[in-house]
Amino acid sequence: MKRKLLVTGAAVIAIAAGGAGAALAVGGGGGETGGGSVSGAAADRASAAALTITGGGTANAVERDNEQGATWEVEVTKPDGTTVDVRLGADYGLVVVDSDSESAADAGKADAGN
Repeated sequence: MKRKLLVTGAAVIAIAAGGAGAALAVGGGGGETGGGSVSGAAADRASAAALTITGGGTANAVERDNEQGATWEVEVTKPDGTTVDVRLGADYGLVVVDSDSESAADAGKADAGN
């Protein structure tokens, strides 16, 4: 009986987590840009477009975005180690590449002030 309750409880938690993930993928989530991390085929396409624009690197995060007319924001650590935010339109074309103000050095300075 206990096992059955545990399995049922785990299933309920998994379904709830899946629903929250779907809400984020559709554009929920909050933040100043109304985004939230997203995943799936569209996010993968945004990552690939951003990495092409930056000449490679690592896509750290993909979010829905509405700054500067963008639809997507992809945070990329470029091959030289710098981090940028690549903003893309709905067609995955470049809107703008911004320096990422939340770099590791900046985070360290913020932590030192606390």
